[in-house]
Amino acid sequence: MRSDPRVSPSDTPAARGWVVIVPVKPASLGKSRLTDAVADRTVLARAIALDTIAAASAALEVERVIVVTDDSDLASAIKRMPGVEAVREGDARGLDAAIATGAAVAGPDAPRAALLGDLPSLRPADLDAALEAASTVERGVVADTEGVGSTLVTARAGATWISAFGDDSFSRHQLLGCTVLDVPVDSTLRRDVDTSEQLNEASALGLGERTAAVLASAAA
Repeated sequence: MRSDPRVSPSDTPAARGWVVIVPVKPASLGKSRLTDAVADRTVLARAIALDTIAAASAALEVERVIVVTDDSDLASAIKRMPGVEAVREGDARGLDAAIATGAAVAGPDAPRAALLGDLPSLRPADLDAALEAASTVERGVVADTEGVGSTLVTARAGATWISAFGDDSFSRHQLLGCTVLDVPVDSTLRRDVDTSEQLNEASALGLGERTAAVLASAAA
């Protein structure tokens, strides 16, 4: 959790102290549909993930960020980010298995949230707003911009962790008992990126510095 000089410890809401789990594929395997955006998709995929992680670590509601990845270059880069640690994916296979690995490291006594690692426009304040809402429910979910997938799934302290990312994950998370969190449709938390069109939409929201630099270099 980033310190805020305007807030004393006694005034800090009990909801703060979230552990955010970010699963990230090795960059060489990620974002296969962005090959037409830049020549080096690996560099772009890693930049997108790093911007997402940096935004999460800057959120006031977040105490700790656990990145589950086998990308050694990404793991090295996040060592310079406060409150962020890397956990190897290892034998875990699939998004939910990777997230479960991170949730196990976090432990059940903290509020936990799984955040997709492809939100290059994410603003810390948007994540804070969603986590504040999540503190009032057992489990929560945020839909992507299209309303089909999920970008954030939460579980309050003491709740058993469960997630169902993949096709139609928004509806499947609701079937698992997740409450839909009231997040505006234009929130940067909802604009995940898998295609060039979605990357353009994220650009209109304002990209993180790493993603913006990669695209600027490609356009030069």
